[in-house]
Formats: sequence, structure tokens, C-alpha cells
Amino acid sequence: MKNIKKQNTGSLIRRFLPYYKKHMGTMLFDLFCAALTTLCELALPMIVRNITGTATSNPENLTVKLILTLGGVYIALKIIDAVAYYYMSSIGHIMGTKIETEMRKDFFSHLQKLPFSFYDDAKVGSLMSRITSDLFDVTEFAHHCPEEFFIAGIKIVASFLILAFMNVPLTLIMFAVLPVMILILTHFNHKMRSGFKESRKKVAELNSQTEDSLLGIRVVKSFANEAIEEEKFKKGNLGFLKIKSVVYRYMGSFHSINRVFEGVMYIVVVIAGGLFLINKKIAASDYVAYLMYISVLLTAIKRIVEFAEQFQRGITGIERFTEILDIAPSIKDKEGAEDLQVTDGVIDFKNVSFKYSDVTENVLKNLNIHIEKGQKVALVGPSGSGKTTLCNLIPRFYEITDGEILIDNTNIQDVTLASLRTNIGVVQQDVYLFSGTVKENILYGLPGASDEDVYNAARLAGAHEFISELPNGYDTYVGERGVKLSGGQKQRISIARVFLKNPKILILDEATSALDNESEQIVKKSLDLLAEGRTTLIVAHRLTTIKNADNILVMTNDGIAESGTHSELLAQNGIYKNLYEMYSN
Repeated sequence: MKNIKKQNTGSLIRRFLPYYKKHMGTMLFDLFCAALTTLCELALPMIVRNITGTATSNPENLTVKLILTLGGVYIALKIIDAVAYYYMSSIGHIMGTKIETEMRKDFFSHLQKLPFSFYDDAKVGSLMSRITSDLFDVTEFAHHCPEEFFIAGIKIVASFLILAFMNVPLTLIMFAVLPVMILILTHFNHKMRSGFKESRKKVAELNSQTEDSLLGIRVVKSFANEAIEEEKFKKGNLGFLKIKSVVYRYMGSFHSINRVFEGVMYIVVVIAGGLFLINKKIAASDYVAYLMYISVLLTAIKRIVEFAEQFQRGITGIERFTEILDIAPSIKDKEGAEDLQVTDGVIDFKNVSFKYSDVTENVLKNLNIHIEKGQKVALVGPSGSGKTTLCNLIPRFYEITDGEILIDNTNIQDVTLASLRTNIGVVQQDVYLFSGTVKENILYGLPGASDEDVYNAARLAGAHEFISELPNGYDTYVGERGVKLSGGQKQRISIARVFLKNPKILILDEATSALDNESEQIVKKSLDLLAEGRTTLIVAHRLTTIKNADNILVMTNDGIAESGTHSELLAQNGIYKNLYEMYSN
């Protein structure tokens, strides 16, 4: 997320407007209701003016009937106001929530399309902040932004026209204060927006740090490093406090200046209006109406001022939303891509090169590999030689820099990602189980499969027996990341998941290296059964586990240094033999 282009408020609002399209009917009626509530506020000064004017110029016409009639009109307007305000407060807010829901769906869908390289740099806590609290502020923005500006616009324009009808010079004097007020407040608005965006970043960093600490709580406690984590949290927390303090200082200045201008506007009208009254250039009833309309006008401006913070929060939320949506997926289906039909599972690497970014060196260079149908190929070598990277290129978790990878003579860049990955099963060292039941985790391999298929996959993975002994069997909750299960149990569930998927190609990335000897033997039997009849790539550090591989590729930083069967490589008396002796002693 580097070098993100800053967007101005206008462009952000234009990008946000399409989300109103489905809710245009609700929005228009909401604005109609806003106009009705405004009508009530604008009517009261005119009612008071009418009564005051009648009392001063024609007191004999000020009857109980007139007062009751005007009072009845105002009560009717207040009833209309109450009904309209209910719609604005309920249906209007629901509309905002619906827009937030749609934006969150788009955000999450886009995250699903981004490649591994994005998540290599991204912080999950920061993304969580963007998808939750940032978009919550957009809800309020979506509802109140058009509503508040519409109401304020009506009040300002209507007040100007009504007051100008009474006395043009006094109206111009009164409204002359507004441009200066708006100019100064706009300056502080920009300061507030920058501050709110920075505070959002601090919240995201704090969330990310907290998540990291809590997910690693077992490591923290095992090393008795609670104090270190508390100090890290304290530092992040104080950083958040610092930026929020700056924001609130700008906000305080914003509100204080607004109050000063409120006083200026009142005193201008009181003094100028008083002078106009002395010179009989304004009637007493009009003077009273002026003072009341100042209240209406200042209420409108005050609402905008109060909404300014919410507006800036909303704009900041939209900006952080678009920042992620503007990150184009670097790995996607090309136009006209067709589904991959795997018959044999033959894999070819032809002059394949790969590097993680433009500023890094090649991890793989001019790699050529041919893997036959149903062949078991093991990748061995020191850490950093590119074994896992090579495996990640086959399902296109990363895009190759040069060359091509073929499956059954079909370039993997010419087929859809979904069909490619459907035909590939991956079992890794770091097993991830989702928060849910055992059955739900196995079903992840083939959503919609029958219970019998799930049970059969578990039997093939050697997991059915221990699952049956769990408190609720297949309906047992596994806990966050499968914390309630042992490493061997989690691994067998992940193998069952791949059995259920039933792919043509299998990648085993150090699938047993984190297990104890007993669990390793159990899991190895399951993996051997899983690999039968499938083209299989095995990444292994424990070389004793890949003796029976059809071909072993010894990888170094310079590429493939040796290849052959276990016995052939031992006979070569080279790198493989040294590695084997090192790990088997």
C-alpha cells in the first residue's frame, strides 16, 4: 500500500455516489421529509411576525380566533415535522446501513482477489479497522451528508429571500458575515480531515499490534514477556492519544471560531437593526422576525459545523476504502480464459524465473522441470533455495517473472484461477483451521459434500477414529485456529479436507516437519495414501521421509544442483548425500 495517490473531497464523493443508485427512492423521500421539517422552523418566525405586526399596527384585528388559527397551523406543522423526522431517523439510517453493508461486501470481495504478495506486506489488524470502524462512519455520512446540506441550503436560501423581502440593506449586512465565516471554518476543516486520517492509521496500527500480541499469547506467556507486550501497547496507545489530541485542538478552534461568528452575526443585526428601527426603516415586527431568523440561520450553520466532524470522518472512511479498492489484483483471469481440464497431471516448468519484487534478486532463474503423470517429486535443499516458492507458482499464488508453467501442455496463465486451484491440493506445515466444527473444516475442501463423503475422507486421512472420540464428534468446536486439537490431529483434518477435494495434483509443503515422531508416522501413512495416483510435489527437510520418491530435486541458490532417486543421489556422493547424512545422524 505504498505510494497511494491522495484524492480530493470532490473525487471521493463522486466515487461514493454510485452506492446511492439502488436507494434513490429512499433518498429522495428522505430529502422531502427534510424539507417538511425545515418548513416548520421557517414558519414560526412568520407566525410571530404576523401576531406582532397585527398587535402594533392594527390591535383591533388581533383576535382569539386569529391566534388560535395560527397556533393550530403551527401544531399541524409540528405533527408533520414529527412524522417526517421519524422517517429520517429510522428509514434514513437504515439506508445508510445498507450502503455500509454493500461497501463492506465490495471491500471483502476485493480482498479475496488480492494475491499473496499483498498479504505479505499488509497488516490484518489494519484491514480489519478499514472494514469495520471506517465503514461505520460512512453509514452516518451516507445518511446525514445529503440531508444536512439540503436542510441547511433550504434554510439559508429561504431565510435570505424572506429577509430580503423585508429589508434588503439589513439582509446584505447580515449575510456579509457568512463568506468570511465559511472561509475560516473551511481551513480548520481541512486540518481536521488530515488529523482524522492520521488517527485512523494509528487505530489500525494499534489494532494490528493488539491482534498480534493476543494471537501469540502462548509465546508471550512462555517467555514471561507480558511486560514487553504491555510496553509495546503503551507506546502505540500514547501515539494514538497524541494524534487525537492534535485533532481535538483543531476541533476546539473550529467550534470556538464558530461561536465567535455567531456572536458577531447577532450583534450586527441587533445594532444595525436597532439603528434601522430608530430611523423607521424597519417595522418592529420585522425586527423581531430578523432576530428569530438569525436563530434559524445560525441553527443551520451550527448543524453543518457539528456535522463537519462527522463529514470528515466519513470522507476519511471513504478515502481509506478506495485506497484498497484501487489496488489492482496482480494475478487474475486473462480475457477469454477457459477452465483447466486435468487428465494426466503432467507438469512442465520451461525457463521459469521468479523474483518477489522489482528491487529483489531472482529466487528462481531459468528453471526447467518435467514431472510425469502420477510421479512423486521431492524438493530438498537449504532454506531460501526456493522450494516453497516453486510450489507456490503452480497454483499462481505468485506470478512468474519469466518463462511458462504448463499442466497437461496448457499454460496455467491461459486458464481460470478457480479451475487451476480446484485441481491442486495443498497440505502445508502451518495448518489453518477455521473457527467452527470439525465437519465444517473438512467440508471446506468441497462445500456441499454429503456427510458420508466427509466421514469417508476422514477415514482415508486416518482421522475418523479420533474425531469420533471427541466430545461432540464431527460437531466438536475446534476453537480459534484449531487450538483445542493437537498438531497431528489438525494435520489429519487438513488432509481429510484435501481427500474430500480429490485434486489431480498434490503439493505437500513440509507437511510433517512440525510433528513429533509418533504423529509424523500416522500422518505420513495418510499422506502416502493421499498421494496415490496423483502427481505429487513434496517439500521436505527430513530426507528420510522422501526415500521412495520417484525423483528428488536438490535445490540451491543457483538452481537445481542434482536430481535422481534416493539411491542414485547417494551414489553421486554430492550435496544430497551430505544433507542426508547430516539429517539422519
